[in-house]
Amino acid sequence: MAHAPAPHVPAISLAKVERTAPGLVSLYKSAAVSLEKNGLGGQRAAVYLVLDRSGSMRPYYRDGSVQALAERVLGLSANLDDDGIVPVVVFSTDVDAETEISLDRHEGRIEEVVGGLGHMGRTNYHVAMDAVIGHYLDSGSTDPALVVFQTDGGPSNRLAAERYVCKAAALPMFWQFIGFGDPHGHQFDFLRRLDELAVPARRVVDNAGFFPAGRNPRRMRDSTLYDRLLGEYPQWLRAARDQGIVHS
Repeated sequence: MAHAPAPHVPAISLAKVERTAPGLVSLYKSAAVSLEKNGLGGQRAAVYLVLDRSGSMRPYYRDGSVQALAERVLGLSANLDDDGIVPVVVFSTDVDAETEISLDRHEGRIEEVVGGLGHMGRTNYHVAMDAVIGHYLDSGSTDPALVVFQTDGGPSNRLAAERYVCKAAALPMFWQFIGFGDPHGHQFDFLRRLDELAVPARRVVDNAGFFPAGRNPRRMRDSTLYDRLLGEYPQWLRAARDQGIVHS
């Protein structure tokens, strides 16, 4: 007889979200539904957000798509992590900013962060991955990490990106890539191939997933976005526990 999913126990209470971030209540509730549906009730995780700031991303910052994603990720994080903060890495050729978005400081936060940054460069995934790995290891967290990695195209240095994905497989970190732009475009070919990197020959577990959010990412329903963000995470969690990578 199949067991029903465990009831979801959020890391931060609804009352606190209502008090500190009333505009995120619906996102918080929608994320809770997806977590329970995916058998992740009561699961804890350190949630990260990585944002592409290459030149072609300019329209997505201008129309609020990036800010909307950041708020959605914050709504998810409030269910998984009790500090109410999501560390954010903004990258292009190099790491452009390492900052955070929080329940008590989220409105207009992305524009605030990127407004003072300079040239929008190329798309070097590996510099952002290195920054996230460093932050996670330095944090001393005992919970696994769920990294939401937003981009609108493949990496400028594919070999370096692939190497980082494979090396990071030994860490308790799952990389969920989300693509802004034409869902059928060749710019996402690299990300589609990540799932084909051999296990265990190239990496000990499959530690990355990808889905396209389309040309207008804000039009994706919150429930759909959360289901896609969490779609491959439970399988990775089981495999990582089996390999002794995740202990919580």
